[in-house]
Amino acid sequence: MPDQPAPDPALDRDRLAAAVEAGNIPTLLMVLAHLTGDDRWLDDPYRPTRTRGLGEHDDGGLTAEAQAEVRAAAADAITAWHAGRPAGLPEPGEAQLQVMMSTCMGEPVPPEYASMMMVEMGFLRPPDQTTPRTGAGTAAVRGGPDDPAPASHDEFTVAIIGAGVAGLIAAVRLREAGIPFVVLEKNDDVGGTWLENRYPGAGVDTPSYIYSFSFYQRAWTSHYGKRDEVFRYVRDMADHYRLRDSISFGCEVTSAAFDDRTQHWTVRYTRTDGTTTTLTANAVITAVGLHNRPKVPNLPGLDSFSGPLFHTARWPADLDLGGRRVAVVGTGASAMQVVPAVADQVGHLTVFQRSPQWVAPAENYFTAFSPDVHWLMNHVPFYYQWYRFRLAWTFNDRNHAAFQKDPDWPHPERSLNRINDGHRRFFADYLRDQLAGRDDLIEKCLPDYPPFGKRILLDNGWYAALRRDDVTLVTEPVAGITATGVRTAGGDDHPADVIVLSTGFEQQRFLYPMQITGRAGADLRSVWEDDDARAYLGITTPGFPNLFMTYGPNTNPGGGSTIFILECQVHYIVQALQLMLDRGLAAIDCRREPFDDYNVRVDEAHSTMIWTHPGMDTYYRNSRGRVVTNMPWRVVDYWHMTRTVDLDDYTATPRSQASRSRNIPGTVVPIVH
Repeated sequence: MPDQPAPDPALDRDRLAAAVEAGNIPTLLMVLAHLTGDDRWLDDPYRPTRTRGLGEHDDGGLTAEAQAEVRAAAADAITAWHAGRPAGLPEPGEAQLQVMMSTCMGEPVPPEYASMMMVEMGFLRPPDQTTPRTGAGTAAVRGGPDDPAPASHDEFTVAIIGAGVAGLIAAVRLREAGIPFVVLEKNDDVGGTWLENRYPGAGVDTPSYIYSFSFYQRAWTSHYGKRDEVFRYVRDMADHYRLRDSISFGCEVTSAAFDDRTQHWTVRYTRTDGTTTTLTANAVITAVGLHNRPKVPNLPGLDSFSGPLFHTARWPADLDLGGRRVAVVGTGASAMQVVPAVADQVGHLTVFQRSPQWVAPAENYFTAFSPDVHWLMNHVPFYYQWYRFRLAWTFNDRNHAAFQKDPDWPHPERSLNRINDGHRRFFADYLRDQLAGRDDLIEKCLPDYPPFGKRILLDNGWYAALRRDDVTLVTEPVAGITATGVRTAGGDDHPADVIVLSTGFEQQRFLYPMQITGRAGADLRSVWEDDDARAYLGITTPGFPNLFMTYGPNTNPGGGSTIFILECQVHYIVQALQLMLDRGLAAIDCRREPFDDYNVRVDEAHSTMIWTHPGMDTYYRNSRGRVVTNMPWRVVDYWHMTRTVDLDDYTATPRSQASRSRNIPGTVVPIVH
C-alpha cells in the first residue's frame, strides 16, 4: 500500500473543510480513530449501519447531527496531524483492527481478515518472503544434498508470457527481487485484455479503487473505470517501473518444452513477420489471462454474411454504426456494455439473448469522482486505505455466504438459502421497477436461476436501452447467419447490416492454444483433457517443473478484483523462485499428493456452491459439468494459502544434478520495440 501523505503545516483549512464535507462518513470515522486514538468514534451514536446493496453508503446511516459532529472532529484532527501532532493509533494490533473493520462496515468482519489487512493496509510489513513456513523445507530432493550452494541471480532467467496485468505484476515483483526476466508479448503494446477490447462501453464492473495495483495508485476519474482510462493506467504503470526494456513485443508464444537434462524450458515464439525463434529459461510464468482468446460460435452461414461481422474483442477501429441495423448475439458482460453505448447511434438494434442475467443497480456507474475525494486521498492519512477496504469487503467476501447451498432450503429452484433469496427479491424488485409497464421484457429478462449463478452484472443503462422503441430483445435461439442477417430456430429472419458476436472467450481451455510439454514428453493439453484443467493453488501442476500460472484453474474470483488474486499468485511464485535460488535448486515440481488433495477440496467445496446449480449454463463449467474457472474460496482464504511456499509440497532437483549448459549465443530473446 502507498505510504501515508506527508504532513503539511501550511495546509489550507478552508480547503480541508470543503473536502471533508464530501468524505465518506464510515471512512472518516476510521481516520478519527487513528488520529485521536479515541475509541468513542467506534461506538454509538457514530457506529455506521450496514451498507445495503453495492452502494458506498456515504452518510453511514448516521443522523444529520452525528454526521456534522464527525466531519467537524475529522477536520480538527486532520489539521492537528498536519501541524505535527502524531497519530494516536498509527498501527493498530490485529484485535483492534478487526473491531475497526466491523465498525466501519456496520456488520461483523471475521477475525481472520485482520492479519491480511494488517499487511494490505500497510500496518505490518510482510516478513522476508524467502523464509519457509515452520517445519517446511524438507522437500524430497532428487539425487543430491538438501542444501546445495545458492545460485547467482545472474545465472537464472524467468520467461513471462504476456504483458497484461498479470505479466506486469510479475515483472515488477521479479525486478524487486533482483531476478532476471524477459516478457514475451504477442501484441504491440502492454495491457492485454485492456489493449484488445476496444468496443464501445468497455470498462470494469469492479470499482476503480479496488481494480488497482496495491503498489501503484491513481486518481481515478470515475467510480468504475472505462476502457481507455484502465488501459492508460496499466500502460502508465509499465512506464513508471520502466518495464518496456524487458518486454519483447510482437512475439506470440506457440510452445514451451521442459528439458529433463538441463532442467530448463525452451520457449518457442513467432514474430509478427512470421519468423520463429526460441529462448531458454529456468522458469516460465504464464500470464495470458482468462479472457484472452475469443470464442466464435460454429453457426451455419457464418462466412456468408455480407456486412461486418466480428467478436467484441476485435471491434473495428473505423466502424461507423450511424443509422445501421445492428445485431448483437449474446447478453453477457460485454454485450451489456455495448448495447447501452450504441443504442442511440444505430438505426435499429436487435439483441439475441440465450439466457437472462441478474443485474444489480449501480447508481454511480458513470459518476465522476469530485476533486474533494481526490484531495482527501492525497492529504488525509488512512483515508485511502479505509476507502479501499470498504469497497473490497462489499464486492468480495461479504457475499460468500450467499453462494452456499442450504440442503434444507425449500426453494432450491429459485435460490440457495435465506440470504441468496433476499438477493433474489432485491434484484427482481429492481428489474420490475426498471421495466415497469413492459411485461414482455420482464418475462424475458427475469432469470429462473439463483442470483450469483453467473457473475452479477451492473446496470449501466441496460434496462433503459431495452425499453427503447428501436431495440428488440429476441430470446429464441440463434440457428444461423444468412447473407442479410440472423436466423433463429423458429425460422425467423432478422435483417442486419452489422453483426456483433458477444459470445465470450475460451475460458475453459487454459493456456490455449499453446503447446506445453513437461517431463517425459507429457502434453499439458492431454493431461488436462483439453478443458479439465487442474493446478495446485491454481498455480502449478505435477510433471511441469518451474511452470507457474497466473489466473490459472479455479482462481477466478466470484466477485471483486482479479488484480488482488493476481498479486497473491505472483507473491507465491516469486517466493518460490527466491527459495530455489537460495537453496541452489534447479527445479521444483509439485508433488501428486498435495495436488490431488487440493483439487479434491476444490471440487468438494464447489459441490455445495452456486456454480454447480443445474439451473443455468455458464462458462465457469467445462464440458463435463465441472467448475474449472471459479475459485470456491473466500479471498481471505486464498490470501492465506498463497502467503508462504511450503517446499514439502514439491520434489526438488538440486543444480548439481542438472546440466550447467546455459543459453547459447543467439538464443536469448532480443527486446523488440
